[in-house]
Amino acid sequence: MAGSKKYDVVIIGSGLGGLLCANLLAMRGMKVCLLEKNRQFGGNLQTFSRDKQIFDTGVHYIGGLEKGQTLYQLFKYVGLMGHLKVEKMDECFDKVLIEDDDKVYCQSQGYEAFQNHLIKAFPEEKDGIISYCLKIKDICSSFPLYNLYLKPQTDELYKGNNESAASVIAFYTQNEKLQAVLAGNNLLYAGDIDTTPFHVHALIVNSYIESSWKCIGGGSQIAKILVAAIRKNGGEIFRNNAVTAIKEDEGKITHVLTEDGQQVAADYFISNVHPATTIGLTQSSLLKGLYRKRINGLPQTVSSFSLHIVLEKETVPFENCNYYFHKEGQVWQINHYTKENWPLGYGLYFTEDKLHPGFSATVSVLTPMRYEEVSEWANTYNRVGRESSRGRAYEQFKEDKARTLLGLIAKRFPLVTDNIKSFYISTPLSNRDYIGDAEGSMYGIQKDYHDPLQTMISPRTKIPNLFLTGQNLNLHGILGTSLSAVLTCVMLTGDEGLVDRIREA
Repeated sequence: MAGSKKYDVVIIGSGLGGLLCANLLAMRGMKVCLLEKNRQFGGNLQTFSRDKQIFDTGVHYIGGLEKGQTLYQLFKYVGLMGHLKVEKMDECFDKVLIEDDDKVYCQSQGYEAFQNHLIKAFPEEKDGIISYCLKIKDICSSFPLYNLYLKPQTDELYKGNNESAASVIAFYTQNEKLQAVLAGNNLLYAGDIDTTPFHVHALIVNSYIESSWKCIGGGSQIAKILVAAIRKNGGEIFRNNAVTAIKEDEGKITHVLTEDGQQVAADYFISNVHPATTIGLTQSSLLKGLYRKRINGLPQTVSSFSLHIVLEKETVPFENCNYYFHKEGQVWQINHYTKENWPLGYGLYFTEDKLHPGFSATVSVLTPMRYEEVSEWANTYNRVGRESSRGRAYEQFKEDKARTLLGLIAKRFPLVTDNIKSFYISTPLSNRDYIGDAEGSMYGIQKDYHDPLQTMISPRTKIPNLFLTGQNLNLHGILGTSLSAVLTCVMLTGDEGLVDRIREA
């Protein structure tokens, strides 16, 4: 049992950040204990099965996995690349569709192809397209850790990155259709006209332009491989065991309490759950009221409504790319829908039928949905192992929203909607219950270009042996969360050479 001995490190939550921290620290020979509240490990890496088909909950594709690129080097260092089953996507990895426009606009892998496809579609915008790409590269080169160098990421770096994504894109082109194409996949970062910094757009988009990949068989394989590696290195992992309190004595965390009554002691503690949830678990006076108020008051990125569609066999050709659709003029307003005009856009992701190559087995469709839409059922809770019904009204709400979304999908993908065998729905409540963010946020804390430092969170806390990790710190997504884990481990161990070893792996 976890409570029967003392560990070097206890990690709360087995999202990607927690799994990577556990792996990196176990590789150093530290005694690691990881605690997960769910039956399945992985946070946003989790998958689920319906009608004998596997669906991803969060990882539909990954950027930066070409040999030598940042995520490849990190995954290679922790032993993932030798086991991970991935396939490279088509050169045109994201296709952007705009209402009342029959054209399909490409975002392509490799900067030369990326530029050429856009210049072909918008020849009069050639100079702006080239300048935009140079700006992306310039921003990415200014973030040391993004390039696997551990130079201080100073406050000045974030103070200097105080431009909005929408305004910078508009600076390089006044063509509103091209603006919509360049921001076309902004679901990847919950793009918002009022808050999203350009550096968030740049860091995320660049990783996919560098290279784009799909996990064969779902993103949960990342969690499974990391879990096996942690155990191989002597780490212990306990699931179905939520942490209910983080206890501090004389200025340090001494142990955590779990819902089954155990006390788990360690020298260090890392929380991979949302910072607001973390500080709610400890009554330590070292976390001052102002800090608590700030963390609890930070706005969250929007949540989502998802359709997980099982298709009739051999009916819909497989496309090794993704689609992003927006209503005309709404690319930056997709989170600001009304009840009357929802949804303003969506992302659509195919999965190939391995028994019938060339055809799609499933399609997942995701669109923003604010938590307020489901707030009347906020006191209900439902996840595997803790199943309960939210009631008939909730089921009717889901069905009504699904019909509305399917009606919009049918306009551009009639072959999909005409060949649905079955479909399954997830809402902001599903996200909340499985991932643990209070409002089911897609990407945690909303970064804000008006005050970039306010929405950046250090892995260090005022409690010297309590650290944070995960998508809420600096940058979300697979790459951002992975880099946050590295930074957390460097700060905990003081081993600045870790980043060099990863870069040179």
